[in-house]
Amino acid sequence: MTALQRLGSAVRPALVALAAGLLLLAVGLEGAGYSAGPALAALWRGAFGSPDAIFSSLLPRAIPLIIIGLGIGLAFRAGAFNIGAEGQFYAGAIVATWVGLALGGWPRAVAVPVVLITATLAGMAWAAVPALLRVRFGVLEVISTLLLNFVAEALVSWMVVGPLQEARHVYPQSDPLPLAARLPQLPGTRLHLGLALALLLALGLWVLGRWTLAGLRLRAVGLNPDAAETMGGVRPLRVLALALIASGACAGLAGGSEVSGTTFALFQNLSPGYGFTGIAVALLARLHPLGTVLTGLLFAALEAGAGAMQRDAGVPAVAVYVVEAVVILIVVLSDVAARRGDTRGAV
Repeated sequence: MTALQRLGSAVRPALVALAAGLLLLAVGLEGAGYSAGPALAALWRGAFGSPDAIFSSLLPRAIPLIIIGLGIGLAFRAGAFNIGAEGQFYAGAIVATWVGLALGGWPRAVAVPVVLITATLAGMAWAAVPALLRVRFGVLEVISTLLLNFVAEALVSWMVVGPLQEARHVYPQSDPLPLAARLPQLPGTRLHLGLALALLLALGLWVLGRWTLAGLRLRAVGLNPDAAETMGGVRPLRVLALALIASGACAGLAGGSEVSGTTFALFQNLSPGYGFTGIAVALLARLHPLGTVLTGLLFAALEAGAGAMQRDAGVPAVAVYVVEAVVILIVVLSDVAARRGDTRGAV
């Protein structure tokens, strides 16, 4: 099977599921007394209706979803269930803000890479805690990563009323980052260089997973850690821990790019659930790095269109979550059915 065929097999179920989700949304809107046609038209306009919608709403929203989804997919392939991308995202955002505010006098070509690198390291450090707990004490990373999300959110809440609060001490947020610490933007839009970083990361992870020994070991551990250890001499816990830390690095990078490229400041509720939506993005792409780019764009389009649907058609934005839930459910069920079919065929 060629790389294009693999990508198609990963994305095709998502497209079918999307059509089913939109159909269900239309039926539900009609049943609730809304007009489905104008609502869906507003959803489309909010995501694709104009260059401003694409470059200032859709693509900026997609950047953190793609980067986090890529990290989640990397961890899941190794059997490491990272549920803590939200906390790792916030860790990267905090450090990016702190470092960015301190580097206002540096050249932009130096300050921006430093901000992103330190944000990535912060995400790695945040993920290293559950990795250590798993390797050293056998604590399941599902529990430890999830609980660390609450710690990170509390840390942000303290930072924006404490060490990083803006100079007037009026609002619970940081001062704006200086220009030297901001990612370059496409003139006239909110689209920033983070999109190029996300695409390069996706390509790099695809090459890693398909063409390198490290990628083979990662997949082997995820499929059967005992067999990987017995037949290949791989140390499963070590691979799992490294994959979890690398996943945290991606989430930290997403936090850094969001602060440096989109919001330019740290505040409470900086993330509208990027860490959890990133899990859905990765699962919908069946953990395929290039597929994750497409599913990240899909979820970003739904979220970008939700605001327009509420504004123009009076439909609550939360209705879009119905589509997201249906898409995920259908893809998961189709994957389970495919696995059962493969098992029966083998027998």
